[in-house]
Amino acid sequence: MDYSKSIKLLREKMFISQKELADLLEVSFVSVNRWENGKFNPTIKAKRKLNDLFIKYNVKTNERGE
Repeated sequence: MDYSKSIKLLREKMFISQKELADLLEVSFVSVNRWENGKFNPTIKAKRKLNDLFIKYNVKTNERGE
């Protein structure tokens, strides 16, 4: 699954908005929106936090070689 779709699926599994995910990751809403739209990639710091959430919520992504 492509990374932008994985982020959106993660949010859906967590039942949270882009703003809520942004707050959780300590980034802006605009950043999360751009990630989900495939315009930009998360920073390494954000990817580490996202990876922990992907594991917790069982979301697969190509970033982890899946």
